Amino acid sequence: MVVGLASIEIHIPECGSLKRKRQFLKRIKDRVKNKFNVSIAEVGHNDLWQRTTLGVSVVANQRHFADQVLSGVVDLISKENGIQILDYSIELL
Repeated sequence: MVVGLASIEIHIPECGSLKRKRQFLKRIKDRVKNKFNVSIAEVGHNDLWQRTTLGVSVVANQRHFADQVLSGVVDLISKENGIQILDYSIELL
């Protein structure tokens, strides 16, 4: 069994309130969950309007598959309009 973890630090310049940020993140998280069947949550910078860190996890039986899924998640988020990925890391356990 392989557990894959990704930490994705994001800047959302268009957000001017926490409410707007939560709406924006809900849309992104729903899209990622539906496409990749992973667990995703906001894990950092919860009280900042324009910045957040998302945590993503996947369980697989092959390292290559877990890495492929997490790379796909990062790619999908990077193509989202109105956001910038500041940094990300992928770890396989």
